[in-house]
Amino acid sequence: MTRLVFREDPYQQEADAVVTAINERGGIILDSTNFYATAGGQPGDAGVMETANGPITIATTIYDESKTPVHVPAEGQPLPTVGDKVKLKLDWASRYRNMRAHTLMHLLCCSVPFPVTGSAISADGGRIDFDIPEGHIPVKEELSARINALITENHPITISSMTEEELDARPELVRTMFVKPPRGSGIIRLVLIGEGGKIDLQPCGGTHVKATGEIGPVAVTKIENKGKINRRIRIAFA
Repeated sequence: MTRLVFREDPYQQEADAVVTAINERGGIILDSTNFYATAGGQPGDAGVMETANGPITIATTIYDESKTPVHVPAEGQPLPTVGDKVKLKLDWASRYRNMRAHTLMHLLCCSVPFPVTGSAISADGGRIDFDIPEGHIPVKEELSARINALITENHPITISSMTEEELDARPELVRTMFVKPPRGSGIIRLVLIGEGGKIDLQPCGGTHVKATGEIGPVAVTKIENKGKINRRIRIAFA
């Protein structure tokens, strides 16, 4: 099992690791990593893997079929050898932007009280698709003001957990219609915004900032009709 350093400290920009495998596509597997692998609408991390033979540019990080993080080298990069000691250095500007954006998605989600049908983080913010019935579409300016108020109030963000049985007893915590939290370990990771999760409380495996004030000012830029049950709300850093 790869130790997921980003779960323990999403602000850790560098980490030491050992190469445990190279898969058939040239993906690099380590005993631990601070690189987030693509999941939950959050892009995988990029950066540099320093080795005794020189640096390797990592284009992205993904999960394989066994849910193990795989570091994908940019085209033409050399590969390390199993057993090599390496140092991982994040593209911190990109990761921190994703942390701000992922936390922003939680604020958008808790500000629109309807089921989520999809989401994605982008370079300038992100979007969430909601199942919003006719007559309940929010006003862009009002929604922007609501979310900016939560950001300005600088609510703390903490991590907790509950058992799968406890989550089953509180199905309202899962806002997504088609994607459910991964199961099998018996424990579900929770992200709490505000004291005791008073602003938002959701199962989530992503990386987030320590307080909402780190997000900075934002604006809802577009609300689109994307099908019978989809209303796409786009939000961006101002």
